[in-house]
Amino acid sequence: MAWIALVVAGLFEMFGVTMINKLHKDHSWQPFALLIVGFAGSFLFLAYALQALPMGTAYAIWTGIGAAGGAITGMVLYGESKHWKRVLFIIMILGAVIGLKLVS
Repeated sequence: MAWIALVVAGLFEMFGVTMINKLHKDHSWQPFALLIVGFAGSFLFLAYALQALPMGTAYAIWTGIGAAGGAITGMVLYGESKHWKRVLFIIMILGAVIGLKLVS
C-alpha cells in the first residue's frame, strides 16, 4: 500500500507543478486553489508512504515521478521541446525510479 501511496503522491506532485504553470498564465483563484490541493495531496500521501518505506528511496522516487511527469506534461500540454536528448534523460529518470523500486 505504501508504494501505491508513493505513486499517488508523485501524481499529485505533477498536478501541482502543472497548476503552477497554469497560474502563471491565468492569474485567477482556481489554479491557485488547485495548486494548494495538488501539493497538499502530494505531501499527505508522501507522509503516509514514509511510514513504511525508507526516506531516501521514497524521496528519490517521489521527486523522480514529479520531475519526469512535469517534463512530460510540459511536452504534451504546453508544446515544450520533444528533442530526443530530453526524452532520453526522462527515460533515464524513470529507469532509475523503477530500479529503486526493484532493489527496495
